[in-house]
Amino acid sequence: MAVLNLDHIGIGVLDLDRALKVYATDLGLHLEETETLESMKLKVAKLSTGNTLIELIQPLPGEETMSKAIERRGEGIHHVCLTVDNVEAATKLLFDRGYKPVWDKPRTGASGRLVNFLSPKDTFGVLIELSQKP
Repeated sequence: MAVLNLDHIGIGVLDLDRALKVYATDLGLHLEETETLESMKLKVAKLSTGNTLIELIQPLPGEETMSKAIERRGEGIHHVCLTVDNVEAATKLLFDRGYKPVWDKPRTGASGRLVNFLSPKDTFGVLIELSQKP
């Protein structure tokens, strides 16, 4: 498994438009794209900081995971995403090393990337997303 870079920091928000006012308008970060992930019931906005993205993530009605995280801890940093060369191989390798990926097999996430997550119980309280470019 090769980690290629820190891709983005995911931030859970309740109101994407309000969050975009802060990050894009007030802080001046460049909005790269917005996307609705119907299968995951999420609305996502990606903002460039130069070499790393900030991903603002708003749960849509019926979404459970992000909604519960915001309910428990409030809005804020949700995960750190690392780009890897092969997310399927990384998932298997880390499982073999005793980690507990969120899913048995990676799934398609934002921008068509193949993704999986490592439980924060295994990574010092940080939810780690592993992501592979399409």
